[in-house]
Amino acid sequence: MAALPRPFVAPRLRALLVAIAVSAAAAAGCSSDPGGSGAACTPTSPSAEDAFARERAPGSESIALARAVADRWIAEHPAESLPWDWGEGTVMLSLVELYRVTQHAPYRDYYRRYIDRHIERGYEITTSDRCPPVTAALALHEETCAAAYGKVVDDALRYLYEGARRTDEGGINHLGVSPLFEPSLWIDSLFMFGNVLIRAGERADDARALGEFSNQFEIFASALQDEPGLFRHAHNWATPQDPGVYWARGNAWVTAAGYEYLRVRAARGERDEAVAASLERQVAAILGAQDPETGLWWTIMNRPGEIYLETSATALFAVGLARGLRHGFLDASVRPAIERAVAGVRSRIEEDASGRPVVTGISGPTTVGRLDDYAEVELGDDISYGVGAVVLALVETSGL
Repeated sequence: MAALPRPFVAPRLRALLVAIAVSAAAAAGCSSDPGGSGAACTPTSPSAEDAFARERAPGSESIALARAVADRWIAEHPAESLPWDWGEGTVMLSLVELYRVTQHAPYRDYYRRYIDRHIERGYEITTSDRCPPVTAALALHEETCAAAYGKVVDDALRYLYEGARRTDEGGINHLGVSPLFEPSLWIDSLFMFGNVLIRAGERADDARALGEFSNQFEIFASALQDEPGLFRHAHNWATPQDPGVYWARGNAWVTAAGYEYLRVRAARGERDEAVAASLERQVAAILGAQDPETGLWWTIMNRPGEIYLETSATALFAVGLARGLRHGFLDASVRPAIERAVAGVRSRIEEDASGRPVVTGISGPTTVGRLDDYAEVELGDDISYGVGAVVLALVETSGL
């Protein structure tokens, strides 16, 4: 039987449609000016005696490499020049973690300048992709109790609880308040808004924030997780998707955020059986898809050899698997996969003309599409979210 012609939306056009939708979301939302929260707060600074720092071996070679990668990024990308977006927010999150291990003030100062500049100019939290920078504001509020940082966190939670459009099942729309498309779920969102809910929940002992993440994870898993355990990219999106296509970085966002959530629950003496079971299914499929020669994952996980091996997804899988192992949700059988993943990531770190480490082999920004569309996404170097993912991986796997 002859194949039926399918609707075609070129990748650049699809990206343009998403950009238009994000712009509409920004217009529909509200920007925030400096202000503050009056919530009670006790300033708490990271310390070399913290369990987090000790367990991650501050003197290790992995932390030294993470610092070198971070130092180059900082030298090449002035904090004040960076947009309020998910890629840059991932870098800031990685620097929050690196500062917790090293107490090296320039890392904190960098993400503080970034947040301060956006507080001064105004910022918008109107889509999932506008949430990641808030994790740096959370860390700054914990350390300083400054009202302006508390307001950033409050604005994000207000958006997540009240502002974003939702699917019929209650899932937070990836494009937030945008009126241009029906609400849709993208797996990226579980990391983008998820880290805000998880860390706000931990910081303020906020059961509502943790409960919202649990609810969202179950909604997303119900709509997107297939029988093998892997997650499809999107649900209810406007353009076609091929069945059985599992995008690596999207799945890796889920793994990294999911085990961070379970860690916080465990610290409270709690367990979320539904989320844990979903992640266990996913991990079984992740381990089976790792390339045995390089330790990397293919950008479409279940189609080895068809497109390319990818750095950021591999780094994020290392983060998630390491968190699962470190906190007792996964057993030692995953350790070889983590070690191979870290070796694969290291193989993608090359030196620039000045001998500084550059993260290479990062898949560009990726919208939902057909298999051929993923193949058209080009690899790049020194891309924000790839750098952030690699620093997170080096920190999280150090001392394991």
